[in-house]
Amino acid sequence: MKRLWGVLLLAAAGCANNPAGDTSTQQPVSQQEAVGDARQRAKAHTELGMLYLRDGRPDVALDEARIALEADSGYPPAHNLLGLVRMVLKEDRAAEESFERAHRMAPGDPEININYGWFLCQTGREQRSIAYFVAASKSSLFAQPTKPLTNAGICSIRMKDDKGAEEFFLRALRADPDNADARYFLADIGHRAGRHGEARLHLNELHRLMEPTADSAWLGLRIERKLGDREAEARFASLLRRRFAGTPPYQKYMQGQYE
Repeated sequence: MKRLWGVLLLAAAGCANNPAGDTSTQQPVSQQEAVGDARQRAKAHTELGMLYLRDGRPDVALDEARIALEADSGYPPAHNLLGLVRMVLKEDRAAEESFERAHRMAPGDPEININYGWFLCQTGREQRSIAYFVAASKSSLFAQPTKPLTNAGICSIRMKDDKGAEEFFLRALRADPDNADARYFLADIGHRAGRHGEARLHLNELHRLMEPTADSAWLGLRIERKLGDREAEARFASLLRRRFAGTPPYQKYMQGQYE
């Protein structure tokens, strides 16, 4: 299972310039072989810093990023790591400077485009972020092409562009039918658009991929309520009571806030 958000409009046309250009055959910098002692040290400390960041230790990741840049100040993934750490630490100005520097050095790197795009989306610049996700999705050498499309969909929802978001999520599913995020958001969009049968299909597929969460159980309850299947609605209600009591979705259920 990829992840379930609760934790990426033909957007390129929405900007005057494509920020990354044609990235279809450009190998990500982080995947390139490190040549020379300085670059090897920078790569090793950057990868170590990423592990610390994923482990919830941004302070240690920050030290690793600094060591990497002391070894090789021209290594784009190290600037990308520094941007991610600053983002986690809520140091937005410093984070943006690091992402911009990384992007200038490696405009075709999909990971840098994704991370910079997500930063922009998280800081209220959703429209601008979309072009970076689209650029990342064009790289045929990127290991996770579905990720930037999913992020583009999430940021489109934040702009209240459900039509654009739906297009991105459908493209994400074509790249990876097991994309749990895309399934959840397509079910949510379908429900809000009154296409409840379609929403049910997406949610059923989501629950084939993963155990229900509080959010997905609450969505399922509301879909079944609209479809008039009281038995299925009751099953989701029971699930909320048994496994997710105290969560915001359960509180909404108890208060009858179905819309």
